[in-house]
Amino acid sequence: MATVEKSIDVNVPVSTAYNQWTQFEDFPKFMEGIKEVRQLDETHLRWVAEIAGKTKEWDAEITEQVPDMRIAWRSIAGAPNGGVVTFHRISDDTTRIMLQIEYDPEGIAENVGDAVGVVSRRIQADLERFKEFIETRGQETGAWRGAVEQERPQPGV
Repeated sequence: MATVEKSIDVNVPVSTAYNQWTQFEDFPKFMEGIKEVRQLDETHLRWVAEIAGKTKEWDAEITEQVPDMRIAWRSIAGAPNGGVVTFHRISDDTTRIMLQIEYDPEGIAENVGDAVGVVSRRIQADLERFKEFIETRGQETGAWRGAVEQERPQPGV
């Protein structure tokens, strides 16, 4: 698995940045290569993307969600990936978004792209487009303020 960590400061309050990030179906508006995200229920998403010229699909599960703080996910079918995004208050009107993504490059094109930093640059550009999207709007397109508690292993299991 490869890991990319990126961050960006956006000039909106934490709640605005977080609320917009929960609007997964808006991701194609600022994420390059993401063709569609469908929210199936509170914790499951269906993704369709174009990666290295190929269409990839996967289902993801939100494994933890704490309003205004963090969202963690993992793929449960399709392209292997997972990660966490955290939201940090810098000031009343500035939020630092920190994104960590783990993924498994498949095939020659994806492995070469990974080796030369294509994925890292794409993720940084996605964060910059998110910044422009939310700052230009000045408000979120919607919000989901529910919490998803991280599953803890049961003793003796």
